[in-house]
Amino acid sequence: MQRARINGIEIAYELGGAGAPLVMIHGAQGDQTMFTAMADALAPRFRVLTFDQRGSGLSEKPDMPYSIAMLADDTAALMDHVGFPAAHIIGVSMGGMIAQEFALRHPDRTRTLILGCTTPGGPNAIRAPGAAPAYSTREMTAEERGRALAEAAFTKGYIASHPELIPSMIESRRRRPIDPIGFARRMQAIQGHDTCDRLGQIRCPTLVITGREDALIPWENSRLIAERIPGAQLVILEPAGHCFWMEQPEQSRNAIEGFLASSAR
Repeated sequence: MQRARINGIEIAYELGGAGAPLVMIHGAQGDQTMFTAMADALAPRFRVLTFDQRGSGLSEKPDMPYSIAMLADDTAALMDHVGFPAAHIIGVSMGGMIAQEFALRHPDRTRTLILGCTTPGGPNAIRAPGAAPAYSTREMTAEERGRALAEAAFTKGYIASHPELIPSMIESRRRRPIDPIGFARRMQAIQGHDTCDRLGQIRCPTLVITGREDALIPWENSRLIAERIPGAQLVILEPAGHCFWMEQPEQSRNAIEGFLASSAR
């Protein structure tokens, strides 16, 4: 794990692999460890940067207003630090919101854009009625939060066939507990996210990918994003919930690697 002072706060990050620069941006409750398997798969062909965002993981968690634009600019500043003038950008869930804003604010630094299980926000977004417990900002035990997120982020069939999943997520919350202040600030940033009317300004090759059974951010949001970004490709995986890359690792890897390969050509 490496650390750097970025926009006034300490950011924890990892840099590995060889090839074209690629940046992975995690979700609201996550940290860079959620990308471990995918980053390892991409490392033979890409120089992969993963990091814990402001307010999450092992990075600093200042008690101050956050915005999606701020988190996008943190990403750009970290890229400066590691020497990435431009990169392929992958963002999932909240990370997909940050990736959208990054592509809009830093178009010359966005080689391609991959938006996973995310939303454009604003009044046109499709809301999920059952997402609240998993994203509560109240104090929760590791068992409560791990179980709530697992049951919301994965399909029932996947949970049934992977009995180790819920204990694993509970243990993950014990090892890296959610900081209530940082998480509340991150959730406030999500409330201000709205790119819907600006998505047409994104001109880089874009892949939008999600699971059809996503109970946290309904898949129709991905369709809405893909319709508004010129030339965007849309991939809907099934059966798969919010964490589509874990439920369908081979399909996800094929879609992402195929998109990156075709964009390079």
